[in-house]
Amino acid sequence: MRQVFRKLAEDRSSMLGLALILIVIFAAILAPWLSTHPGDVTEFHTAIRLSPPNADNWLGTDRMGADIYSRLLYGARITITIAVVAILVAVLIGVPVGLIAGYYEGLGSDLLMRGSDVFLAVPQIVLAIAIAQTLGPSIENVILALSVTYWPFWARLVYAETRSCKNETFVEAAIALGCSPWRVMVLHILPSISSSIIVRTTIGMGGTILTAATLGFLGLGPPPPTPEWGRTIAESREFLPMAWWYAAFPGLAIFIVVMGFNLLGDGLRDVLDPRLRRASSGK
Repeated sequence: MRQVFRKLAEDRSSMLGLALILIVIFAAILAPWLSTHPGDVTEFHTAIRLSPPNADNWLGTDRMGADIYSRLLYGARITITIAVVAILVAVLIGVPVGLIAGYYEGLGSDLLMRGSDVFLAVPQIVLAIAIAQTLGPSIENVILALSVTYWPFWARLVYAETRSCKNETFVEAAIALGCSPWRVMVLHILPSISSSIIVRTTIGMGGTILTAATLGFLGLGPPPPTPEWGRTIAESREFLPMAWWYAAFPGLAIFIVVMGFNLLGDGLRDVLDPRLRRASSGK
């Protein structure tokens, strides 16, 4: 692990991504103390609606007259919660499915993978929109829509890695020693393919946040006056270009957090993927 962290620390883009992620996470956690108007996030103040950035409202106000800076901090909580829970559920479903289908042969394995292929046949964003539209706008439904559409990506990844790994010598030795299939999968195969899962999860966080913001932009996310970033951008459209700050700062927040996860994911892939390590050492 020390070697992994040392190599990761040598990659400036990865460190930049990690720094951006940590800033957003700490801002979300400390939102009640960092925000300038914590009690007015969902309140109406018509007298100061659409005010430009000033000393009292650092990033201006929205159509309700609420402070955009404070709403962004509280919106980070919603965004991070949606992404973490959706990815966690997708991993808890996709990894076991991929392990079982990759380790075993026969009809059951084929049925599991054909089931995941059904989800992969439809564009992920289209399927998420359809599910969210059917269930109605709420944080729980957004998480469900993202989880249902994301788990096949982990299932397909783990399936391919398990198929490749189960013919390795250490797996055959464990089977020869009488280890049960579950012991082989959990204690021998899963740790060997964990690096691919970690990389896919890190990069998937950025995509999940972007998709969640898209659902919010389309009105399928948390209902108003929830300070969700995608919905905030959607609400700002009728006031552009006059109130440019209304859309600019939520859009910048989405850009920063997605870029952070993508940069960190790229760095982890270079460090943890043994095939890339061998390619770089060969050069």
